[in-house]
Amino acid sequence: MRQVLQSLADGRTLLAEIPESTAARGGLLIRTTRSVISAGTERMLVDFSRAGWLDKVRQQPDKVLALLQKIRTDGLIPTIEAVRDRLDQPLPLGYCNVGEVIEAGGDAAGFAPGARVVSNGPHAEQVMVPRNLCARVPASVSDDEAAFTVLGAIALQGVRLAAPTLGERFVVTGLGLIGLITVQLLRASGCRVLGIDPDPRKAELARRFGAETVALDKGEDPLAVAEAFTAGQGIDGVIITAATRSNEPVSQGAKMCRKRGRIILVGVAGLDLDRADFYTKELTFQVSCSYGPGRYDPQYEEKGNDYPLGFVRWTEQRNFEAVLAMMQSGALDVKPLITHRFSFDDAPAAYELLATGSEPYLGILIVYQAAARPQRRTLELGTPASAAAAGEKVAGPRVAFIGAGNYAGRVLIPAFAAAGAKFESIGSAGGATAAYFGRKFGFERATTDSATQLGSQDNDVIVVATRHDTHARYVVQALAAGKHVFVEKPLAVNAAQVDEVQQAWDAARAHARRPLLMVGFNRRFAPQVVRMKALLAGVREPKSFAVTVNAGMIPREHWTQDPRVGGGRIIGEACHFIDLLRFLAGAPIVESSVTCLQGADGRARDDVASITLQFADHSWGTIQYLANGHKDVPKERVEVFCAGRILQLDNFRKLRGFGWKGFSRMNLWRQDKGQRACAKSFLDAVRDGLPAPIPIEEILEVARVTIRLGEAARR
Repeated sequence: MRQVLQSLADGRTLLAEIPESTAARGGLLIRTTRSVISAGTERMLVDFSRAGWLDKVRQQPDKVLALLQKIRTDGLIPTIEAVRDRLDQPLPLGYCNVGEVIEAGGDAAGFAPGARVVSNGPHAEQVMVPRNLCARVPASVSDDEAAFTVLGAIALQGVRLAAPTLGERFVVTGLGLIGLITVQLLRASGCRVLGIDPDPRKAELARRFGAETVALDKGEDPLAVAEAFTAGQGIDGVIITAATRSNEPVSQGAKMCRKRGRIILVGVAGLDLDRADFYTKELTFQVSCSYGPGRYDPQYEEKGNDYPLGFVRWTEQRNFEAVLAMMQSGALDVKPLITHRFSFDDAPAAYELLATGSEPYLGILIVYQAAARPQRRTLELGTPASAAAAGEKVAGPRVAFIGAGNYAGRVLIPAFAAAGAKFESIGSAGGATAAYFGRKFGFERATTDSATQLGSQDNDVIVVATRHDTHARYVVQALAAGKHVFVEKPLAVNAAQVDEVQQAWDAARAHARRPLLMVGFNRRFAPQVVRMKALLAGVREPKSFAVTVNAGMIPREHWTQDPRVGGGRIIGEACHFIDLLRFLAGAPIVESSVTCLQGADGRARDDVASITLQFADHSWGTIQYLANGHKDVPKERVEVFCAGRILQLDNFRKLRGFGWKGFSRMNLWRQDKGQRACAKSFLDAVRDGLPAPIPIEEILEVARVTIRLGEAARR
């Protein structure tokens, strides 16, 4: 299938071929019939992507500060590479979609194949959307109208926050699509409305919907018009639906309002506010969040847990339904908003109009062909200029990636490419990232079907780079298929999964091929850590290790913090440092404990934890894993104290030795955490029939210790 993508690097709008997806649990697979371009949000993205480097910097000064901090801690070259990789990956465009359900995943009750639905899916021939972000379209509402539902929900949420009552007087600043819908919703609520926009054509539409307007093109003063509009009493509320960097809309709204009036920001505006404008009138100012309650809550959106109607009357899904009901009744008319129609084949031309403004536009509708194009879950890319592409037999490991997220694309795939991997296939749930990275790095095919990858005879190695809770399942399946497996950390998120992996490993080793299993514990392969290990080899007495990790804060609602999905930060991230000390000590872990900081809510925080490890040779180590530090401080420090000597490694750039004969320092011109050496050692072992770079006993030991610590931290 095809999807509209926007390149942030060069400004191109692409109609890219990507693999077809399937309905995930709790989700709907939808064949698109219409979608609407958001003239505000999407134009901002297109304009940003077409700006030069200097203009991009000017538009995001907060990001500049973050980059300067990263340069100080990680170095210039890694920072430049990270920015380039970020901009190079295209973004999906669109969030106003209507279509027909093809497939309903488990737990998607109430939606049957064939049903017409709206969703916040992107501009694509097929979209996969969680059920709580979809709503059924009434029979009397056309696809053209239904495509405006999500924009309508954004307007409706702003109106709900403004809490209009019958007879109140409102100002709507910005008469684009959302502004004109807001006008109609306020009129339906029994309010008088004054619209403000510099475009006289948009003002004329607002008047058709029952609003009065300010003739900015004729030099009318909005404040004077608002005073006359209210007979000097002041505006009850202002809803700002404009998109501007100027502070004027908010400042102007404050001056218009009566005492204790309210201002709702739905769009984008400057927020350099004058306290005096708000203080004397005791004004209320609030920013509206998208479609309504539930937005950006993974429990609601991704897991399908609805809010009880008795406690949360209007969620984003119920806002969708309310907008559709208003269209059905005729209280909301979006047909006059449609100014242009483009076939999906001509979608890039629609964005050219959006970017250049070569002619006036408002509602740009994208129309999809009724006849479905042939759909494929696996897409032949035909990109690699290799012996495999020519049909010749290729010597060496042929690699398939399951998972195509940011870390896979930015770090793992380049590391395997540098190690000489022959890329066979790459898979992702949605297909877009698999197709992008597949073309970029020369994979033969992109897919959304991991079962095909696992069962294929065309690959020797499976790299698992998916969410943490799926790691063990894919490892077990890959080992059962006789594949060598490289899995990004952690190996598993609970003890039962570790047991399943061990059983699969034992069964696989009973067969002739004897596949290898590797976890991506790259830090033990970093050149400075390898040097530390060599220096410690001559020390017979016990060693003391101290690791400090300035981990940085991650929101609690992030998937990595969910014990069932990400495992939490000890299982998901601190495992790296447990493995590192296991490697440097060269002895089994015999005891372990963890102490966590107690949060303000009384719960233990596993992201602010002190881990203590004791080893069989009487060495011991502490890992201070801290998310409550400052980002200007480098992220990682490793220290070793032994035999009157010290080794000190700062952020994998500077290694210093104190008291070591013949060694004082090993500094690198750029940070190297060992990712490339890790991938190379694994592929070399596969290619040459060598033992696994990390013994399976250590992999299982570290997994079990880490899981025990993670579970103890949550008690």
